[in-house]
Amino acid sequence: MIDGDKGDDRLSRNNRREVARRKAQALRAEQKKKDRRSRLLLQGGITVAVLAVIAVVSLIIANTYLKPPAPGPLNMASDGIVIGPKLAAVTTGALQPGDEPASTASTDPNVINIRIYLDYQCEICEKFEKANEKQLAAWAKSGAATVEIHPLAIFDRNSVGAKYSTRSANAAACVANFSPNNFFRFNALLFANQPAEQTEGLSDAKLISLAKKAGVKHPASISTCINDQTFKTWVNAATARAATGPIPGSKVDKVTQTPTILVNGVKYSGAFDKANEFALFVNTAAGNAFVEESTASPTPSASPTPVP
Repeated sequence: MIDGDKGDDRLSRNNRREVARRKAQALRAEQKKKDRRSRLLLQGGITVAVLAVIAVVSLIIANTYLKPPAPGPLNMASDGIVIGPKLAAVTTGALQPGDEPASTASTDPNVINIRIYLDYQCEICEKFEKANEKQLAAWAKSGAATVEIHPLAIFDRNSVGAKYSTRSANAAACVANFSPNNFFRFNALLFANQPAEQTEGLSDAKLISLAKKAGVKHPASISTCINDQTFKTWVNAATARAATGPIPGSKVDKVTQTPTILVNGVKYSGAFDKANEFALFVNTAAGNAFVEESTASPTPSASPTPVP
């Protein structure tokens, strides 16, 4: 009995070990299942996250690069805005995607067409504006000439990543679209407040402030247009068209420098900061005399800035 009792104890202990071993196996198997489920969930989460990133990137690409081309601003069918009597703009429809800019060569021999291709970050453009703004305004007011202004964006590299040339040209397009008769004044204010190179340029808020100072109508619409860079695509396209040519209504192949100024289609190559010299060129091209003389003080002669 004593020996039997000891045997029963040993068997009982063996059974307990077997039960424990089987439990351990079951626990390990269950843990493996949990680990496998966790890996699958993690992989699924990563996949969802990757798909979400792909979706966001695809949306950005679609909105930025693949969206249908939009029309340009109203009143700039030539890629420029024409200012005439009383400094009022000549109204036009918008340049449609795929269309070529309209020619604005004057059919009236008594009205001379002055075209100016400029960049609001261009220092030489500012010198020309300072020297000639008053006589340009006088000629346009009287109806002796039309002044056609083409904003370009070629000096974005000079605004430390802020793309001021593009933003200011877009702001000009916004004013042309919503308040064209205030464009000439806004153009002058942009040059009067031209920022130094290698700065971020004027903020969008400052551009909006200048538009309001110019007395624009629909300031809320213009503010939204400036903040959203509504005409950025048009600015880029108009700049490319000017830089590759041909230039409608002239013998100039393309714009190779700023400012580029055409008088009845003929390129001006004189000093950009000498109002009397420019007036003489205009008089000669017109075949008659403009009585208004510049009141700006002469400044040292300057050379135009090449288009990159």
